Amino acid sequence: MSAKKRLFGRDAVLILLGSFCYMSSSMLINPLIVGFTHSIGASALVAGMVAACMNLCSLLFRPFAGQLTDRVSKFRLALLGGILLLIAGIGYALSVAPWMVVLFRIVNGFGFALCSVCMATWLSGLLPRDRIGTGMGYYGMMNALGMAIAPALGIFMYGRFGYRWAFLCAAAFSLLLIILIQFVANHGQPVVRKVAPTQHHVRIVQPRVVPIALLIMILSIPYFATQSYIVEYVAVRHLHVAVGSFFLIYAGILLVLRLALKDYFDRVPFKVFLLAGIASNLVGMLGLTFLVNDGMLVVAALGLAGGYGLMYSVCQATALLVAPLNEQGLANSTFYIGMDSGMVLGPIIGGALFDFLPYGWFYPALMCTLPLAGLVYWMYRRGLGPQAN
Repeated sequence: MSAKKRLFGRDAVLILLGSFCYMSSSMLINPLIVGFTHSIGASALVAGMVAACMNLCSLLFRPFAGQLTDRVSKFRLALLGGILLLIAGIGYALSVAPWMVVLFRIVNGFGFALCSVCMATWLSGLLPRDRIGTGMGYYGMMNALGMAIAPALGIFMYGRFGYRWAFLCAAAFSLLLIILIQFVANHGQPVVRKVAPTQHHVRIVQPRVVPIALLIMILSIPYFATQSYIVEYVAVRHLHVAVGSFFLIYAGILLVLRLALKDYFDRVPFKVFLLAGIASNLVGMLGLTFLVNDGMLVVAALGLAGGYGLMYSVCQATALLVAPLNEQGLANSTFYIGMDSGMVLGPIIGGALFDFLPYGWFYPALMCTLPLAGLVYWMYRRGLGPQAN
């Protein structure tokens, strides 16, 4: 069997490790950036806006990142993305004014968008088409580890050594990414398809992937609303639970689920995973609605991990399968546009619900996303093709 067809050849392992590094580089900074910006003179409102610069920049740049990924070698783009993340990490450590943090948040957003689209597409190009689900499940697992471990490491570094050393730790992850990809033999050259001049046009999104992007956006809204408001939700309801451990429990459960189900991602139909994901998100929100003890906190974490957490990998793999081979980068960028949209809408919707509804109705209101996900699938199921049915 050729190295390209092996699920865990050297190149695939290096890219998986690199994906952990790029995710860790940005996620380590996220919980610290508001406090740091506030500490160098910004108001709380301005600090929050500065923190949002990265996600907004990443969302706007993703379509162009997808276009580049289908036209330039993945190695070059990953190298550029890693360098941008390295510059951002060092830049934060050297910043002495809020405008400098804004500048490096923008650089961070460009680097994050490039790496997220490029690394996923690079890995998918090394996988057999009938193992895409399994391979991307491991990719999602490495991202989940980065999202769980890096924030905890960042908070630890800040507590022991201060903000600037924490930012240099993030820069070290970026440097490690740059080093790792130097040893990847397959540089991920773009797939070239000859087309007539009248057929050559630039796409912002991959049309077949748009329904998948809508689904991951809808399923992610409760998760990102929870990420933003669970501490306040527990406080205002005077609940005696270990809320600080919620996302570590979530990451641990998600890791176990992805390992246990890795052989089913390529065999179980998408609609079965979607139905299970909707049911799991319901369980998670019910657990948070009736959050009376730590046991219900675990139930809530299990539900959201089995819902949004698993569907992240399933939707990404399906996006790659429904798109043509020469548009895998555009397929990934379209998928990430959906995820980024959920990341933006979750806190906004959560904030509106928190302000205008009784606190006990926060999660029942978010349950409206579940039938909406079913409606989107029903409307677009024929256009998705046999891979997603």
